[in-house]
Amino acid sequence: MPTVSVGRDRLFAALGRSYTQEEFEDLCFNFGIELDDVTTEKAIILKEKHLEEEKPSLDDEVIYKIEVPANRYDLLCLEGLAQALRIFNGQQKIPRYTVANIGKKSMLKIHVKKETSLIRPFVVCAILRGMTFDEASYNSFIDLQDKLHQNICRKRSLVAIGTHDLDTLQGPFTYEALPPPEINFVPLKQVKNFRANELMEFYKSDLKLKKFLHIIEKSKVFPVIYDRNRTVLSLPPIINGAHSAITLKTKNVFIECTATDLTKAKIVLNTMVTTFSAYCGRKFEVEPVEVILFDGNSSVYPDLSEYNMEVPLSYITGSIGVPLELDEVTSLLNQMQLHAEQAGLGDNNIIVSVPPTRSDILHPCDVMEDVAIAYGYNNIPRRKLSSLKPLPLNQLSDLIRYEIAMNGFTEVLTWILCSKKENFEMLNRKDDKSTAVVIGNPRSSDFEVVRTSLMPGMLKTVGHNKDHPKPIKIFEVGDVVLLDEKKDVGASNRRLLAALYCGANSGFELIHSLVDRIMEVMGTPFVPVGNSAGYYIELSDEPEFLSGRQAKIIYKGRRIGIFGIVHPEVLNNFDIPDPCSFLELDIESFL
Repeated sequence: MPTVSVGRDRLFAALGRSYTQEEFEDLCFNFGIELDDVTTEKAIILKEKHLEEEKPSLDDEVIYKIEVPANRYDLLCLEGLAQALRIFNGQQKIPRYTVANIGKKSMLKIHVKKETSLIRPFVVCAILRGMTFDEASYNSFIDLQDKLHQNICRKRSLVAIGTHDLDTLQGPFTYEALPPPEINFVPLKQVKNFRANELMEFYKSDLKLKKFLHIIEKSKVFPVIYDRNRTVLSLPPIINGAHSAITLKTKNVFIECTATDLTKAKIVLNTMVTTFSAYCGRKFEVEPVEVILFDGNSSVYPDLSEYNMEVPLSYITGSIGVPLELDEVTSLLNQMQLHAEQAGLGDNNIIVSVPPTRSDILHPCDVMEDVAIAYGYNNIPRRKLSSLKPLPLNQLSDLIRYEIAMNGFTEVLTWILCSKKENFEMLNRKDDKSTAVVIGNPRSSDFEVVRTSLMPGMLKTVGHNKDHPKPIKIFEVGDVVLLDEKKDVGASNRRLLAALYCGANSGFELIHSLVDRIMEVMGTPFVPVGNSAGYYIELSDEPEFLSGRQAKIIYKGRRIGIFGIVHPEVLNNFDIPDPCSFLELDIESFL
């Protein structure tokens, strides 16, 4: 989940009171967020530069790092966070956001050219009038854009935000897509003109901007926004123009969001304007912009209208498990910035008005979750659902874990993904392409296939702990995945048990005795070869074990496992100097 860094003193000033750290942690928990860390500005800078941290002084600004839900974009800056907590504490009413009542004739316009459909087809815009910035609010304004870019904007690939000093520009604007050599302007924080193709090379050495170049650099046309005088506002999603850069003296801010996803662009624009409209001359009022498409159709943004959702009281109380009255529920929802009221006289349904700040509210279950948060999870009585029963396979797995642990073995948990080499070559096995599920685009050569055996992970564990006092006795109960044409997904999971003994001697007899103990616990008798009433063992010939020192386990006529002394070549592949014995058993066969 994203983490928001805010100055403690400024946050407390916005909340209208000071808190001890414990009190603030409780407030965060009650609201459904978490105080993740307490640090200082100096410590953050030193950490970024990989320098040794110094002892904090009394003059250092204390920074709170607060973890917020990934879909609560309204909480990604101090302004939104402080407002939400004030409403939660009953210190402020839920604001009503409005769009300035301006006729279309006097409304600022942006014309979208057809060529933009080749690269970034959508643009939405708005204006914040009469802004009053100080250094802290200016930094928060910039920081919110960065947070949104990293979060919902998916590193600018879906949406890119541009903010401009409107007083330096003249409308109407045009959103175009042109060949890179035809775009020429002075980018932000630079003093000379660059053509767009030159900028691509220039920013390849920029630690921040080079991460976004791939979004457009291979395109034949680049998106660009001009004003009436052909002044470049921005080259989205890379950089804004220096001409319209906002400063502390900026009063009127023009915000444009270009996108490949119109829905997300609307959410981003609404988040920006609702959060910072509190600094406008007319508080919580936003001036609209008309977007005129190349086909003549037009839309006006932002859309700050609230939408209503009808939620049954019984659904909320039934899901939470607390018999709340209708008035209590509406009061709790108001604490969470959701206008709520009874649907009608004698009606047990609730009408919830969802404001433009709460794009995370999509379904009645989201409303129910907010009621549960405001009520307090710790206040909800614990109860065991009568319909909640563990799966038989998990019950059996737990029983087997307990039994093997009682025999002196320590449980380990290893990766379900491994390399092809570990799964086949290092076990002396050949890959016949018919068993292992291959990962299509692995991030690392260590995670190329889904394991078909628990053996590689167990041997790697011993190899990394070979200096551990002997003997090493470990086990794992976990899933493997095998290709299976009978399944609709083409593969199936199998729950296996594996146990390994490593010591001065092979410990083969200990592994054999563990097989007998597991079968005894499962109520399975040892029977003569060919008898299907129980289990028996037969000589096997698998390449990962020593020849003549291995056996397969036959249960009710079919093989369910194998055990034996691990082949020295295999041990050497995993850098294990001591002899080992290994058991692997399919426990699903007992169900």
